[in-house]
Amino acid sequence: MRIFLSTVQRFFHTPAVSLISAFGLALALQAVPASAADSPTLKIGTATSPQIEALKIAAREAKEQGLDVKIIEFTDWNTPNAALANKDIDVNYFQHIPFLENAKKQGGYNFVAIAPGTIMKIGLYSKKIKRFDELKDGATVAIANDPVNGGRGLLLLQRAGLIKLKPGIDYRATTLDIIDNPKHLKIVQLEASQLARSLDDVDLAQGYPSFIKLAGTTDPNSALLFDGLENKNYAIQWVVRPESANDPRIRKFISIYQHSPAVRAALDKAFGNLYAVAW
Repeated sequence: MRIFLSTVQRFFHTPAVSLISAFGLALALQAVPASAADSPTLKIGTATSPQIEALKIAAREAKEQGLDVKIIEFTDWNTPNAALANKDIDVNYFQHIPFLENAKKQGGYNFVAIAPGTIMKIGLYSKKIKRFDELKDGATVAIANDPVNGGRGLLLLQRAGLIKLKPGIDYRATTLDIIDNPKHLKIVQLEASQLARSLDDVDLAQGYPSFIKLAGTTDPNSALLFDGLENKNYAIQWVVRPESANDPRIRKFISIYQHSPAVRAALDKAFGNLYAVAW
């Protein structure tokens, strides 16, 4: 031990008391990166939507509680999953379970949904008619072009009495499952986020109130028919890679989002009665 102390003292050219300080400094320096590693910035990906304001409010509240959060906004529904797979973000919040299941199948993603968020209504909108019986023969109807949301749109058209699908078909319905189309509707498929902007060009369109509001093309509450909010399969999910399922940062942020009065007020302002919470 004497040899060790003597060697270290000669190295620092200091007395023993300075050696103790040196050890203290070394310990302090080691503690800095360890502390920083415990609380890195949490990156949350979402798709462009009025939901963004509620997320930003939750991020500000998280900051006040010592959790640094960055909200990353994507303009389409494919990139948030690609970014999660590439570890560019830690969690995404934009998709419901049917959409996630299809994304996992199509993209080979290994993701898990760890908590539900809001359920958003969809509707059938038109700027040209006020009732479904006003639709002319051969009218053009736009629905989403992805396998899940397109099926949801077809189910809504069936509820409106405009088409008939194969018995027992669910949200996985496609246009090939239409067995009766008495008005000979021309069904076109568009990117879901672009449906709101199609209202000037088609007679009827599947629409999402959030995108309708962003586009400003019509009143989000003016749909001729809405689907319900009771099906929690359509609740937006907090989605992560499996190894992050118990990440305390993510769990803390979700709790803040779910329990913040300010977040709920922002959702109420953005969507009114067009949404419900699923937690």
